[in-house]
Amino acid sequence: MKLAWILWIASALPPQAADSLCLSTTVYLEARNQPVIGQKAVAEVALRREASGLWGDSMCEVVTARKQFAPTIVSPRTRLSNSEAWSRAVTIALEAERNWALPEGQRHEIVPGASHFAALDIAQPSWRNAYQVAKIGDHTFLKVQSLKPKKDKLLAQRRRESEPPRT
Repeated sequence: MKLAWILWIASALPPQAADSLCLSTTVYLEARNQPVIGQKAVAEVALRREASGLWGDSMCEVVTARKQFAPTIVSPRTRLSNSEAWSRAVTIALEAERNWALPEGQRHEIVPGASHFAALDIAQPSWRNAYQVAKIGDHTFLKVQSLKPKKDKLLAQRRRESEPPRT
């Protein structure tokens, strides 16, 4: 399926489903040829950015912010044709969302504090000399800026945590 179709479908879905689709697409486009831990790290950076609110209030807004992630860098005609890599990207994205929904101290973070990543062998962004958190596969994960969760996102998360479990 073409990237343009996937993003169009996401625009018609309920917000939570759309965000999962956008995160899955980003993991696929950015890291499908990377080790699983690297794919999880890409998802973590996107989730950290979403929580900050600096690039948008939804995952789809974050990953389609101008020149931030592959969905806005590659051609909209790009085909997501590797079904095995797509399935793995969806699984990783859903697991990452579940992990990120945990209270901050209970999350398993792979690249703590990383706000950016790049394949420095092929890209030389202006922020490439920032603090290096990790190198996983072809990607270097960097802490370019400290990202703090937006206050209203924190309040919503605390409300969810205090609600009784649904049965």
